[in-house]
Amino acid sequence: MSAVLKPEVRLEPLDLARLDDVVHIEQRAYSHPWTRGNFLDSHKAGYQVITLLGEDSLLGYFVAMPGVQEVHLLNITVDPDYQRQGWGVMMLDALSIWSRGQDAKWLWLEVRASNLRAINVYQRYGFKRVGERKNYYPLQVGQREHAVVMSLQL
Repeated sequence: MSAVLKPEVRLEPLDLARLDDVVHIEQRAYSHPWTRGNFLDSHKAGYQVITLLGEDSLLGYFVAMPGVQEVHLLNITVDPDYQRQGWGVMMLDALSIWSRGQDAKWLWLEVRASNLRAINVYQRYGFKRVGERKNYYPLQVGQREHAVVMSLQL
């Protein structure tokens, strides 16, 4: 059963003191989670690493890489205890606003072909399927899964 959050929420750049919490949520949310190193590398590279906080609870986060007139969403995750409450859409709103501020014209992302729930969220948000990356994501040993490439014109 999901916890229902009532307090005010805020978006903040990742404070590395919260990195263990981010990694813990990542491990709970995915079969093939990002590593601590993936998050540290993104942070050090200057990517947009934003956390969604409700009082002192970490609800979710996203990582986005700016490019020339585009932004690539690398990771967006809501703590499984707080999913299906609109927090992912809220973070997409924040990402869209930030991206426009960077003069981006497009948002891009890849999502596992099997992640139908996420694909539906992205499509409802306005993302369009524009392609597929064959054998992009790891599965079991020796197996790979295709990625759906999606974009949103800002």
